[in-house]
Amino acid sequence: MAAPPLPGAYMPDLPAVPEWLNKGDNAWQLTAATFVGIQSMPGLVVLYGSIVKKKWAVNSAFMALYAYASTLIVWVLLAFRMAFGDRLLPFWGKAGPALTGDFLVARASFPATAHYGAGGALEVPPTQPYYPEATLVLFQFQLAAITLVLLAGALLGRMNIKAWMAFTPLWLLLSYTVCAFSLWGGGFLYHWGVIDYSGGYVIHVSSGVAGFTAAYWVRYVAYLYVQLRPTGSVYLSGGAEAEE
Repeated sequence: MAAPPLPGAYMPDLPAVPEWLNKGDNAWQLTAATFVGIQSMPGLVVLYGSIVKKKWAVNSAFMALYAYASTLIVWVLLAFRMAFGDRLLPFWGKAGPALTGDFLVARASFPATAHYGAGGALEVPPTQPYYPEATLVLFQFQLAAITLVLLAGALLGRMNIKAWMAFTPLWLLLSYTVCAFSLWGGGFLYHWGVIDYSGGYVIHVSSGVAGFTAAYWVRYVAYLYVQLRPTGSVYLSGGAEAEE
Protein backbone atom coordinates (compact mmCIF):
# COMPACT_ATOMS: atom_id res chain seq x y z
CA MET A 1 0.00 0.00 0.00
CA ALA A 2 1.37 3.35 -1.04
CA ALA A 3 2.14 5.87 1.66
CA PRO A 4 -0.14 8.91 1.81
CA PRO A 5 1.29 12.03 0.19
CA LEU A 6 3.11 14.42 2.46
CA PRO A 7 1.44 17.79 3.02
CA GLY A 8 2.67 20.35 0.53
CA ALA A 9 2.17 23.97 -0.29
CA TYR A 10 -0.31 23.21 -3.07
CA MET A 11 -2.46 20.50 -1.47
CA PRO A 12 -6.12 21.13 -2.44
CA ASP A 13 -7.41 20.59 1.09
CA LEU A 14 -5.26 23.33 2.58
CA PRO A 15 -6.74 26.83 3.06
CA ALA A 16 -5.95 29.33 0.32
CA VAL A 17 -4.87 31.91 2.89
CA PRO A 18 -2.79 30.62 5.82
CA GLU A 19 -3.52 31.93 9.30
CA TRP A 20 -0.16 33.63 9.67
CA LEU A 21 -0.50 35.74 6.50
CA ASN A 22 -1.26 39.42 7.06
CA LYS A 23 -2.49 40.80 3.75
CA GLY A 24 -1.64 44.36 4.73
CA ASP A 25 1.97 43.50 5.62
CA ASN A 26 2.34 41.49 2.43
CA ALA A 27 0.85 44.22 0.24
CA TRP A 28 3.09 46.87 1.77
CA GLN A 29 6.23 44.78 1.29
CA LEU A 30 5.34 44.22 -2.36
CA THR A 31 4.57 47.93 -2.84
CA ALA A 32 7.86 48.95 -1.24
CA ALA A 33 9.73 46.43 -3.41
CA THR A 34 8.11 47.91 -6.52
CA PHE A 35 9.12 51.46 -5.58
CA VAL A 36 12.72 50.41 -4.98
CA GLY A 37 12.73 48.55 -8.29
CA ILE A 38 11.55 51.67 -10.14
CA GLN A 39 14.53 53.55 -8.74
CA SER A 40 16.86 51.02 -10.38
CA MET A 41 14.79 50.19 -13.47
CA PRO A 42 14.33 52.53 -15.23
CA GLY A 43 15.47 55.29 -12.86
CA LEU A 44 19.23 54.81 -12.58
CA VAL A 45 19.51 53.15 -15.99
CA VAL A 46 18.14 56.30 -17.64
CA LEU A 47 20.08 58.59 -15.30
CA TYR A 48 23.43 56.92 -15.94
CA GLY A 49 22.86 56.72 -19.68
CA SER A 50 22.07 60.43 -19.92
CA ILE A 51 24.49 61.95 -17.40
CA VAL A 52 27.68 60.95 -19.22
CA LYS A 53 29.23 61.86 -22.53
CA LYS A 54 27.56 60.33 -25.60
CA LYS A 55 30.38 57.83 -26.24
CA TRP A 56 29.81 56.28 -22.78
CA ALA A 57 26.01 56.40 -22.77
CA VAL A 58 25.26 52.83 -23.87
CA ASN A 59 28.02 51.31 -21.73
CA SER A 60 26.86 53.25 -18.66
CA ALA A 61 23.20 52.32 -19.12
CA PHE A 62 24.06 48.67 -19.65
CA MET A 63 26.22 48.62 -16.52
CA ALA A 64 23.14 49.50 -14.47
CA LEU A 65 20.91 47.16 -16.47
CA TYR A 66 23.30 44.22 -16.15
CA ALA A 67 23.79 44.82 -12.42
CA TYR A 68 20.03 44.58 -11.92
CA ALA A 69 19.54 41.51 -14.12
CA SER A 70 22.55 39.52 -12.90
CA THR A 71 21.67 40.20 -9.27
CA LEU A 72 18.30 38.51 -9.78
CA ILE A 73 19.90 35.31 -11.08
CA VAL A 74 22.63 35.12 -8.45
CA TRP A 75 20.20 36.12 -5.70
CA VAL A 76 17.76 33.25 -6.20
CA LEU A 77 20.47 30.67 -6.91
CA LEU A 78 22.83 31.35 -4.00
CA ALA A 79 22.92 34.79 -2.46
CA PHE A 80 19.54 35.03 -0.71
CA ARG A 81 20.26 32.15 1.64
CA MET A 82 23.80 33.39 2.17
CA ALA A 83 22.26 36.63 3.45
CA PHE A 84 19.13 35.35 5.23
CA GLY A 85 19.47 31.59 5.64
CA ASP A 86 20.84 29.29 8.32
CA ARG A 87 24.09 30.37 9.94
CA LEU A 88 27.35 29.08 8.48
CA LEU A 89 29.72 31.65 10.01
CA PRO A 90 29.07 34.67 12.26
CA PHE A 91 28.98 36.81 9.12
CA TRP A 92 27.65 34.39 6.49
CA GLY A 93 24.71 32.09 5.89
CA LYS A 94 24.64 28.74 4.11
CA ALA A 95 24.35 29.11 0.34
CA GLY A 96 21.47 27.48 -1.48
CA PRO A 97 18.69 28.11 -4.01
CA ALA A 98 15.51 30.00 -3.19
CA LEU A 99 13.41 28.61 -6.01
CA THR A 100 11.26 25.72 -4.78
CA GLY A 101 7.52 26.16 -4.40
CA ASP A 102 7.29 24.88 -0.84
CA PHE A 103 10.05 27.26 0.23
CA LEU A 104 8.60 30.35 -1.45
CA VAL A 105 5.03 29.96 -0.14
CA ALA A 106 6.08 29.15 3.41
CA ARG A 107 6.15 31.81 6.09
CA ALA A 108 9.21 34.05 5.89
CA SER A 109 11.82 33.44 8.54
CA PHE A 110 15.22 34.73 9.64
CA PRO A 111 16.68 31.56 11.23
CA ALA A 112 19.87 33.10 12.59
CA THR A 113 17.97 35.73 14.60
CA ALA A 114 17.17 33.12 17.27
CA HIS A 115 18.82 33.60 20.67
CA TYR A 116 20.07 30.63 22.71
CA GLY A 117 21.00 30.57 26.38
CA ALA A 118 24.24 29.33 27.90
CA GLY A 119 22.83 25.82 28.19
CA GLY A 120 21.74 25.75 24.55
CA ALA A 121 18.05 26.30 25.27
CA LEU A 122 16.11 28.53 22.89
CA GLU A 123 15.38 31.85 24.65
CA VAL A 124 14.10 34.00 21.77
CA PRO A 125 12.64 32.33 18.65
CA PRO A 126 13.70 33.39 15.16
CA THR A 127 11.99 36.41 13.64
CA GLN A 128 9.04 35.46 11.42
CA PRO A 129 7.17 38.30 9.68
CA TYR A 130 3.58 37.90 8.50
CA TYR A 131 4.23 37.38 4.80
CA PRO A 132 5.60 34.53 2.65
CA GLU A 133 9.21 33.84 1.81
CA ALA A 134 8.61 34.84 -1.82
CA THR A 135 7.81 38.38 -0.73
CA LEU A 136 10.99 38.55 1.34
CA VAL A 137 13.06 37.21 -1.57
CA LEU A 138 11.64 39.85 -3.92
CA PHE A 139 11.99 42.75 -1.49
CA GLN A 140 15.55 41.92 -0.52
CA PHE A 141 16.47 41.33 -4.17
CA GLN A 142 15.47 44.91 -4.96
CA LEU A 143 17.71 46.19 -2.17
CA ALA A 144 20.64 44.05 -3.32
CA ALA A 145 20.16 45.16 -6.92
CA ILE A 146 20.04 48.88 -6.18
CA THR A 147 23.20 48.54 -4.07
CA LEU A 148 25.10 47.28 -7.10
CA VAL A 149 23.48 49.84 -9.38
CA LEU A 150 24.59 52.62 -7.00
CA LEU A 151 28.08 51.16 -7.02
CA ALA A 152 28.07 51.32 -10.82
CA GLY A 153 27.73 55.10 -10.60
CA ALA A 154 31.29 55.37 -9.26
CA LEU A 155 32.67 53.54 -12.29
CA LEU A 156 30.91 55.29 -15.18
CA GLY A 157 33.49 55.95 -17.89
CA ARG A 158 36.11 53.97 -15.96
CA MET A 159 35.15 50.32 -16.49
CA ASN A 160 33.92 48.56 -19.61
CA ILE A 161 30.93 46.26 -19.56
CA LYS A 162 32.99 43.05 -19.84
CA ALA A 163 34.93 43.76 -16.65
CA TRP A 164 31.72 44.83 -14.93
CA MET A 165 30.03 41.54 -15.88
CA ALA A 166 32.71 39.61 -14.00
CA PHE A 167 32.84 41.98 -11.03
CA THR A 168 29.12 42.19 -10.27
CA PRO A 169 28.30 38.60 -9.17
CA LEU A 170 31.56 38.31 -7.24
CA TRP A 171 30.92 41.47 -5.24
CA LEU A 172 27.36 40.40 -4.52
CA LEU A 173 28.46 37.00 -3.18
CA LEU A 174 31.61 38.05 -1.34
CA SER A 175 30.67 41.48 0.01
CA TYR A 176 26.95 42.25 0.01
CA THR A 177 25.87 38.93 1.52
CA VAL A 178 28.36 39.41 4.36
CA CYS A 179 26.92 42.83 5.20
CA ALA A 180 23.32 41.64 4.89
CA PHE A 181 23.73 38.51 7.01
CA SER A 182 25.84 40.24 9.66
CA LEU A 183 23.13 42.80 10.34
CA TRP A 184 19.77 41.77 8.86
CA GLY A 185 20.09 37.99 8.77
CA GLY A 186 21.08 37.45 12.40
CA GLY A 187 24.87 37.62 12.18
CA PHE A 188 27.30 38.99 14.73
CA LEU A 189 26.30 42.65 14.29
CA TYR A 190 22.66 41.76 14.90
CA HIS A 191 23.54 39.95 18.11
CA TRP A 192 25.64 42.92 19.21
CA GLY A 193 22.50 45.04 19.02
CA VAL A 194 23.46 47.09 15.96
CA ILE A 195 20.38 48.60 14.28
CA ASP A 196 20.31 49.56 10.61
CA TYR A 197 17.64 52.11 9.78
CA SER A 198 16.50 52.18 6.16
CA GLY A 199 19.49 50.27 4.82
CA GLY A 200 22.05 52.89 5.83
CA TYR A 201 24.76 50.33 6.53
CA VAL A 202 24.00 47.38 4.26
CA ILE A 203 23.11 49.44 1.18
CA HIS A 204 24.54 52.94 1.37
CA VAL A 205 27.73 52.42 3.35
CA SER A 206 28.69 49.24 1.50
CA SER A 207 28.05 50.72 -1.97
CA GLY A 208 29.74 54.00 -1.00
CA VAL A 209 32.88 52.37 0.38
CA ALA A 210 33.08 49.94 -2.53
CA GLY A 211 32.50 52.75 -5.04
CA PHE A 212 35.18 54.94 -3.46
CA THR A 213 37.66 52.07 -3.37
CA ALA A 214 36.94 51.06 -6.96
CA ALA A 215 37.18 54.64 -8.22
CA TYR A 216 40.51 55.03 -6.41
CA TRP A 217 42.10 51.90 -7.84
CA VAL A 218 40.65 51.86 -11.34
CA ARG A 219 42.81 53.78 -13.81
CA TYR A 220 42.83 57.57 -13.61
CA VAL A 221 40.89 59.20 -16.45
CA ALA A 222 41.81 62.88 -16.72
CA TYR A 223 38.90 63.92 -18.89
CA LEU A 224 36.40 62.75 -16.28
CA TYR A 225 37.23 65.89 -14.33
CA VAL A 226 36.48 68.25 -17.22
CA GLN A 227 33.03 69.81 -17.36
CA LEU A 228 31.11 67.74 -19.89
CA ARG A 229 27.70 68.26 -21.39
CA PRO A 230 25.38 65.33 -20.54
CA THR A 231 23.97 63.24 -23.37
CA GLY A 232 20.32 64.11 -22.79
CA SER A 233 19.10 66.74 -20.34
CA VAL A 234 15.47 65.70 -20.76
CA TYR A 235 16.20 62.05 -19.99
CA LEU A 236 18.44 63.16 -17.14
CA SER A 237 15.48 64.92 -15.56
CA GLY A 238 13.30 61.83 -15.98
CA GLY A 239 15.89 59.55 -14.41
CA ALA A 240 16.38 61.91 -11.49
CA GLU A 241 12.62 62.15 -10.98
CA ALA A 242 12.34 58.37 -10.79
CA GLU A 243 14.89 58.46 -7.96
CA GLU A 244 12.65 60.80 -6.00
